[in-house]
Amino acid sequence: MIAPLTETIATLSKVQASKGITLSQEGLIAGTWGAATITLWFVLLDVWTGHPLSTPNMLGTALFKGGSGLMPSAQVELSLRMAGAFTALHWLAFELIGALASLLLALAEHNPNLGFGVLLFFILSTEGLVGGVMMFAEPVLHALAWQSVLVGNLFAAVTMGGYLWRRHAPMVIYP
Repeated sequence: MIAPLTETIATLSKVQASKGITLSQEGLIAGTWGAATITLWFVLLDVWTGHPLSTPNMLGTALFKGGSGLMPSAQVELSLRMAGAFTALHWLAFELIGALASLLLALAEHNPNLGFGVLLFFILSTEGLVGGVMMFAEPVLHALAWQSVLVGNLFAAVTMGGYLWRRHAPMVIYP
């Protein structure tokens, strides 16, 4: 069981060395696409509602202060430090997700039997993330519409997936 995976990883590193862009660079670019997409989505929503940066400020307050002080966005005092800290952490999370996606897709590209598992993993992870937010971040959901979070994450997944799809277009996946 371990031997085929080790052979696949060894082959992968030889093939990746000959490509123009490394696997880590590909993952960082994919993560950047996703993070930029969701950041732009929430900036547009916040400007549309007349409360610029209220979403990262609110989410940062919930994350770093345990939800204490969460109020409707019209009453929240804007903290650039809180919004910046949350945005940086969120950006880092997207970079890590992009790196993981790039690695798993490269493995699946060289072993088509892994492809369906990789796809299923990301679908279930996304669903688990949305479900976890709905279960554990109830104060945030009262202050922020969960639909906007879901749509923003879908936009980010589409942009990351589109970039990775173009990079791995000849990939074959076996069920």
